[in-house]
Amino acid sequence: MVATVDVAIIGAGPSGTAAAIMLARSGRTVVVIDKATFPRDKICGDGLTTGALRLLEDLGLKPASVASWKPVEDVIVHSPRHRTVTFPLPRGQGQFAVVARRVDLDAALVALAREAGATVLDGHAFTRIDTLHDHVVVHAEGIEPITARHVIGADGMWSPLRKALGANVAGYLGEWHAFRQYFHSVAPRAASELHVWFEPDLLPGYVWSFPLPDGRANVGFGITRGATIRTRDMKRLWPEILARPHIRAVLGPGAVAESPHRAWPIPARVDAVQLASGRALFVGDAAAATDPMTGEGIGQALQSGVLAAQAVIAGSPEDPAGVRSRYTTAMGRHLVADHRMSLRLARVLTHARSAEMAVRIAGSTSWTRRNFARWLFEDYPRAVLVTPRRWRRGMFAKPGAY
Repeated sequence: MVATVDVAIIGAGPSGTAAAIMLARSGRTVVVIDKATFPRDKICGDGLTTGALRLLEDLGLKPASVASWKPVEDVIVHSPRHRTVTFPLPRGQGQFAVVARRVDLDAALVALAREAGATVLDGHAFTRIDTLHDHVVVHAEGIEPITARHVIGADGMWSPLRKALGANVAGYLGEWHAFRQYFHSVAPRAASELHVWFEPDLLPGYVWSFPLPDGRANVGFGITRGATIRTRDMKRLWPEILARPHIRAVLGPGAVAESPHRAWPIPARVDAVQLASGRALFVGDAAAATDPMTGEGIGQALQSGVLAAQAVIAGSPEDPAGVRSRYTTAMGRHLVADHRMSLRLARVLTHARSAEMAVRIAGSTSWTRRNFARWLFEDYPRAVLVTPRRWRRGMFAKPGAY
């Protein structure tokens, strides 16, 4: 028996579930498949920006449904010369930054998609797709084929759907590579504050410590591919990074690794990648939609999933070209300008001297400290000043989420 739906979605991460929630609530029939069985861990820094939080709130996610939800009020940035600047986020105006384990966040989004009316079939890996004149047929392990008018690829950087459609880039390894490990029994500062270290040997990469409940933290570092540090050297370098006195002082002498370290590549080329093919739209990491300055991608994943759903809702199954055009245009308006601005700004962090100056300027007054924190956590778009079409009254004073 072949199931017939309006939209099939490959991948049940944030981009896939965001699309599923929007589509199901609009009355579309939706099936989501994923090779993993939820809840499952996902290698990530676990940080949620203001932009991501607002999207989650719009989707109806309740913080109480995410066990490891940890709001953050202060961002501590350490410069290459060990200057430390505290960037405060607004108090009493909602949440502007949160850390939440992906194992909890993604499971909550899957539950929300099911609640919205989407069928989520986890534990079934995509195997192939048949493309016909007015529909596609999606095949996956252990289930009957699924006939759909549209398909959304939310299946990661090395998207099997993209490969099946001949839209992949051979040999692509991503723009960033990150390395993380969970710790328990961290010192009070690491348990409550979000820390970023711009280490001279890692630039434009950085080291992070993101707080989690119960005295835990997500600790890691990221580098850009092709920088001084090679990806194959990250494992060897990790113990030495953790032993650096200024980092160990924040983590505390009692901090204990509670899980194996994990590494993962991060794609960041949404301005150059093919975003659609035939009746398929690519979202999240499959669209290489991450911030090229920070490597953060949950907000971009959610945004791309919402935009894909909106393109399908506004379009027609008889006009896949129109759906593709709506989606690629929307991605250009919402993500590409910010992506290119981040690329320019990332160049400032390439050298220790310019990174030092950037931290000094950002921390020079109470006004710059407040507004840098909001800008860093995407309270407003990276390139808002050079995109007048997005100017709105009060855009620099909006409340946070929740």
